[in-house]
Amino acid sequence: MTSRLAFTLLALLLATESYAEIITREVSYQQGDTVMKGLIAYDDAIETRRPGVLVVHEWWGHNDYARKRARMLAELGYTALAVDMYGDGKTADHPDDAGKFSSAVGGNPSLAKARFEAALDTLKQQPSVAPDKIAAIGYCFGGGIVLGMARMGTEIDGVVSYHGSLATQSPAKKGDVKTRILVFNGADDPFVKAEQIDAFKQEMDAAGADYRFVNYPGAVHSFTNPGADSVGKKFGLPLAYDEEADRDSWEQTQTFFKEIFK
Repeated sequence: MTSRLAFTLLALLLATESYAEIITREVSYQQGDTVMKGLIAYDDAIETRRPGVLVVHEWWGHNDYARKRARMLAELGYTALAVDMYGDGKTADHPDDAGKFSSAVGGNPSLAKARFEAALDTLKQQPSVAPDKIAAIGYCFGGGIVLGMARMGTEIDGVVSYHGSLATQSPAKKGDVKTRILVFNGADDPFVKAEQIDAFKQEMDAAGADYRFVNYPGAVHSFTNPGADSVGKKFGLPLAYDEEADRDSWEQTQTFFKEIFK
């Protein structure tokens, strides 16, 4: 065997062993009479308890993208739960269905909170999780959900919204927000109007929230999702991936987590 071949085989073996340390496991949990189906991801090589992160999906439901983000968080040393907000792991393939599913949950704050808290309790019960160190991230629909949870006073360490909805019928009042907030928005996202951004900032300031708002020039809706371009073209929606905004928002998220989990 040549030295070059031996080196290549060793590299492949090490890569396989490294990948094998990331454990993913399907998990079912209850909210009322509804069975929720999520995915737990963690690095099995880490022996101590570590912070946990909830991943709230886009309006398409608990799909591969949310699961991918959970695995990425596991690679960073966290335990992640890609949650199910619709029940039974339900997903949508058409915007009409996605709109119905997301409205049924997002338009019902008490239901959204109950399902979020069911996922939160499930994450805290994981043997690999430090239950006093929890954050939540959300994409599009999920971004609106995690901001809604912050508005309702959910006591976790932080929430991160990526191209999420900002508008609300129940704005936070002084003292309501008990978590740190990080928002990433596409400055050219037609779904998020300038007046909504202004209203959000005014709301957060009035509530005394610890928040940061990042606006990416030229970025539109779903800028973190590499599949956004094809979906946008298929349905005629203003969606597009922005590699720079995706990279920067993920790097800033990692910094944010290091700050809140000290």
